[in-house]
Amino acid sequence: MLSSLNLSLQSIFFIVLALSVISGFLFLNPRVPLTYVRIHIGIIALPPIIAMSALVLQSGGTIVGPWSFDSLTWLLAGFVLTIGLIVQRYSVRYLLGDRSYRKYFVLLTLTTVADSLAWLSDDLRLLLIFWGVTLLGLTLLIGLRKEWQVARNAAKISSKQFAISWLILLVAIMWVTQSTGHCQLSLLLTEDSMKQLAAWEKTCINILLVFSVIIPAAQWPFQRWLLDSAVAPTPISAVMHAGIVNAGGMILSRFAPLFNGDPAQIVLLIFASFSVLIGTGMMLVQVDYKRQLVGSTIAQMAFMLIQCALGAYLAAIIHAVLHGLFKATLFLQAGSAVHQNGAVTRSPQPASFLWTITGGALGLVVGACFWITSHGETYQLISAVIIGWSVFYAWKQLVASGYGHIGRFVGFSLILLVGGGYILIHSAFINLLHEMIQTGGQPPILEAVLLLVILLAGSVIGLLSVRHRSSKAYALIYLWLIKLSEPGQDSIESHPTYLIQKEGNV
Repeated sequence: MLSSLNLSLQSIFFIVLALSVISGFLFLNPRVPLTYVRIHIGIIALPPIIAMSALVLQSGGTIVGPWSFDSLTWLLAGFVLTIGLIVQRYSVRYLLGDRSYRKYFVLLTLTTVADSLAWLSDDLRLLLIFWGVTLLGLTLLIGLRKEWQVARNAAKISSKQFAISWLILLVAIMWVTQSTGHCQLSLLLTEDSMKQLAAWEKTCINILLVFSVIIPAAQWPFQRWLLDSAVAPTPISAVMHAGIVNAGGMILSRFAPLFNGDPAQIVLLIFASFSVLIGTGMMLVQVDYKRQLVGSTIAQMAFMLIQCALGAYLAAIIHAVLHGLFKATLFLQAGSAVHQNGAVTRSPQPASFLWTITGGALGLVVGACFWITSHGETYQLISAVIIGWSVFYAWKQLVASGYGHIGRFVGFSLILLVGGGYILIHSAFINLLHEMIQTGGQPPILEAVLLLVILLAGSVIGLLSVRHRSSKAYALIYLWLIKLSEPGQDSIESHPTYLIQKEGNV
């Protein structure tokens, strides 16, 4: 009974996906009225509903031909399609009047559909094809305003870096399939198949995987494409978080048995650790709101890749999904940033020393309890430090700096509410995914400690520089981050020439 229900959901899912694509191409016809876009939105709402229904009803995992249906793949497909639906619904009015209005919806639909199919693919050839279509669709979206030279240049930069990433992934897949004799991921990742790989082959393949994912994740030194893409309309920046910039955690999680315990994890750890510091610095020095979000994305994607490098794939998937939803929302409300920043706010009350000490002790206790109950896993040391620091920071901002007893009570209640929500969401993800994501093969505890040292050292240097703003070190760091976070000259145009009519009148 349950298996027949799963089969029915799978069939319905592919049918509604096909209807979504057909609907998109139908809207491309200029004879179809613009009001049809609302019918199109209703059609593309069906696939994420089916995917989420299958996620709840799925029991175990099944392989049907070249497709893999389990809680992880259904979650990723549903996540991608949900963000695509939100972005397209937002774009109905936001992009109205744009000369490429119809093309935007077609490309948005094709990109998210291909992206969802990539994560459902058990056949590596299909995964490669659909991932390539996803990157191509994003490139076309970035450069859709062909009359604007800056948009064309941004698309050109993105296309070059995406092509390099895709070709590297192609080489990795060809290598691993030739060595193991399997094209299906489920067969390739069995213990017997991976024994056919020599140690050096496995490391080389994993290093190729690392470089294929850090490029779309905009990690240093490949952050240029994401900085330049800020010229694209805001919905395009939002849809990038539908399994594109955050695809690294998804790809590495699906290749977890191959990636675990390999020296390539150290390579990823180095690049990602450096990118956390750079992305955070970019976010702090930029005044452009969208580029602040870009810097934050670089840092967050780096942290997600650190989770993969430490073998915490479940945490990486949770991070990818929640961050994708959160950051897409921030991009979609970017237009209201002027009002938010311009609003008159009351200056914060100085934090009480006693309350601050209390918050520090509470954060230390929470972090220690988390570490003690985590069975000594490597990544959990990082998590314990982050959770402890988050509790302390939240306490300082919401309780220690609260206005009177009522302000402190509200702040404390908010901390309890958010903490409870975090526990519930985290538990739900664990119940859904714990059987589908392999862990183990984590780096030694020393590497986690070294990672903490690198991040803390970078933070301390930054704080010391900020406190001595007149120093030469502060000026050098500040100007270097400004230069690093600015797009190329060919991606900047203060007065877009495509707005000027041929007669020379504006």
